[in-house]
Amino acid sequence: MADRGVSRRDVIGGAAALAAVPLAGPVRAGASVRTVPLVLGHRGACAHRPEHTLASYARAIADGADFVEPDLVATRDGVLVARHENNIAETTDVATHAEFATRKATRSIDGETVTGWFTEDFTLAELKTLRAKERLGAFRPESQAYDGEFQIVTFAEMIDFVAAEAATRGRSIGIIPELKHSTYFAGIGLPLEQRFVDELAMHSYLGRAPVIVQSFEIANLLWLRTRLAGRNNVRLMQLTENGAIPADRAAAGDNRTWRQRLTPAGIDEIARYADFIAPNFRDLVPQAADGKLGSPTPLPSQAHRSGLLVGTWTFRPENRYLAADFRDAAGDTARNPAGSVAEIRHYLAAGVDAFFTDDPALGRLAVDP
Repeated sequence: MADRGVSRRDVIGGAAALAAVPLAGPVRAGASVRTVPLVLGHRGACAHRPEHTLASYARAIADGADFVEPDLVATRDGVLVARHENNIAETTDVATHAEFATRKATRSIDGETVTGWFTEDFTLAELKTLRAKERLGAFRPESQAYDGEFQIVTFAEMIDFVAAEAATRGRSIGIIPELKHSTYFAGIGLPLEQRFVDELAMHSYLGRAPVIVQSFEIANLLWLRTRLAGRNNVRLMQLTENGAIPADRAAAGDNRTWRQRLTPAGIDEIARYADFIAPNFRDLVPQAADGKLGSPTPLPSQAHRSGLLVGTWTFRPENRYLAADFRDAAGDTARNPAGSVAEIRHYLAAGVDAFFTDDPALGRLAVDP
């Protein structure tokens, strides 16, 4: 396939700019993309507001995110809602609702035993009686100050909100949804993929705005590649993490980890159905024993040679999350904006084309100093 140079403007400019790049083949990496990467608002701007709330998305957009992320799970009545996991114990006040005490349960999800309250046990109307809270609690006091103020939002509500923000601000704002636990939800009779495709069809904004669909699983992206072949504004992102096994492959008896899969041949295979590969950032530039960053792995250059753009996750502004090279003396829990910006730039120099950050304002500063 001939190389197609696609700039950041092409990627975020909507369907018109992307019309010449058919979905049937992956977007080819170009130097302009790597020069001006995409800032992806991780669950919105969750360094400042409780994740996956309209307030979090609003802050991310105001701070210059190119895309905002809704992780998608299903309710008992089949509605897609924005939550990082189907277990809502850490991100809502469900534990304080006596009427839901008996719904606390233990489940096996993607091979892990998890205890909490799960979206698939609640109707949308019931979830709307809950309020969001900061996952990290007092560790993020600014966000925690908003505990109890915001409700769980549906994917449809989030789309309408982003469309309104785009119209008000006069710029295209991308949406980068992640389909969470696809194999698990299919196994309980609530498959996510067709519901997601139906939502795309119902919102005119998603007919022209840039959309990147992400997953740690493989089968759902393969399914979407076929069903979305006519949508030139939609891209697919394969998430990876070295030590993890894709849940759909594990369910089929294939227990190879992503580390084992990401050979040059494996990367070529991903390029046949996806446009981005997005490893954990420490899988691109790992930390040494002293906590400092080592040398970049060959993965970015291998991915680019295969025609894939390289995303990564997730940059956070507190010292405890930074490599030792970039921490300051303010303490483990302190915000360190300068260190976060420096760390992001280090990864951009290693060939990253798009990155998730809890603080899009710092991401914007790293890209546009």
